[in-house]
Amino acid sequence: MIGAMQQQLDFITYIQRMLVEGDFSATYKFALLHALADVCVEQPLVSDQAELKIDLATLADKLIVLYWHHAVPFASEQSGKNGLLKQNNGTQSRVISLLYECQQKNITHLQQLKQSKYYKSTHREVLKTLKKQPLWRLQKLSKQDVCFLYPHTNSHDYITLNPGIAGCFRRFYDLVTYLAKSGWLQKIQSINYNKTLIGPSSELHDFLFSFDRNALSKVKPVLIELQHGNCFYCQKPLNSTTDVDHFIPFSRYANDLGHNFVAAHSECNKSKSNFLAAQLHRERWQNQNLVVNSQIISNELSAYFQCDTEQSRSVSDWAYQVAEANSAKLWLAKDSFEQAAGAGLYLNRDAELSLVAEGKPRYDA
Repeated sequence: MIGAMQQQLDFITYIQRMLVEGDFSATYKFALLHALADVCVEQPLVSDQAELKIDLATLADKLIVLYWHHAVPFASEQSGKNGLLKQNNGTQSRVISLLYECQQKNITHLQQLKQSKYYKSTHREVLKTLKKQPLWRLQKLSKQDVCFLYPHTNSHDYITLNPGIAGCFRRFYDLVTYLAKSGWLQKIQSINYNKTLIGPSSELHDFLFSFDRNALSKVKPVLIELQHGNCFYCQKPLNSTTDVDHFIPFSRYANDLGHNFVAAHSECNKSKSNFLAAQLHRERWQNQNLVVNSQIISNELSAYFQCDTEQSRSVSDWAYQVAEANSAKLWLAKDSFEQAAGAGLYLNRDAELSLVAEGKPRYDA
């Protein structure tokens, strides 16, 4: 236990050192750090101290996902200018250039790119860039290799995270992705070319890291039909204020997965906010989206979103494991919460469902 705690402290210290001491002229280190964290929560882990093998092809795909929105020209209300933000102190970064070229071929969203004839060549070039630059430079601190995360070897098509590192990424996912995005944002803002384009202030964070709201319009009718016109959470009929909700909140896991969506009243969605939902909601979500309607969701939404039930299940398992470790509150209904599993504070499932349907609190937060 003491050894694991020390490794967690060492992990946080190392991430801090890496962001300060790492020498990068482009934003690749932030994207790669975020990609590593994503993969660690998307794949099942035998134990927190296990090694984790990650194919470089998987990391290249994650870089494409993370950079896709960045390759859209940024329109600034403050400066009145429009242009492609640079992610490099010199010429534009290779990954941005590749994705921008794809977008000029009437490819409007990420899944369309993945299903197009251009994806294979784009992925190949991104993989080449990954191997050439960030993969072996991420752990170069003060010009010396400090291989705390994974050993440096150029002879394989994968890396293997050192024992316990994947567990640390899962434990501190929120912190790592927050630091990666913050550093990424500051780097973009510091590039002279971008300063005149961005202006004194902007909604740059939302532009770079938000989800595709246009694609969400494709989700609502599918979910309403699957849920027989009822709100996922309170089970009452939906109305004109129906929202598409990320079951695992986007603030916790900033990727759109086709099986992670549910349709809910706007009031229920706003009340749930960034909380994880209670276990009874989780069980219903697993049954509805990962079992009964899994194939329907894949058929209807795979053109717009990544659809992989096992990936969605792994992300869910990670999120609830962290919640349990932190004794977090789980949202049940408006002004009503329960303790994460293990605290012995659950009611009978039928009683809980009755409380939700009646809009009564299980117990106050």
